[in-house]
Amino acid sequence: MPIVAFDRRELMQILSVYGRKVGAGEWRDYAMDFLKDRALFSIYARVSERPLFVVEKNPKLRNKQGQYIVTNQQGRILKRGHDLAQVLRVLDPDLAVIG
Repeated sequence: MPIVAFDRRELMQILSVYGRKVGAGEWRDYAMDFLKDRALFSIYARVSERPLFVVEKNPKLRNKQGQYIVTNQQGRILKRGHDLAQVLRVLDPDLAVIG
């Protein structure tokens, strides 16, 4: 069974937001996990066990609430949807949405 991963376009969108936040001194590190049912991009402010935010891609939810989800450190869903750029705006409200 193949694993789920972010494609190049998705990764570029995530890394664009990540790079801006690193440049602003807000974020320091990230980790990526590719599992059989979902892909995770975890964002850290400093070295700690729990990420500040997790961007998740879960294709099984594609036809429901949307395959993209952003959760906070407590695991609460901040935003979910079908359009990754729109979902990422919860992390960077000033981000211009580029198709």
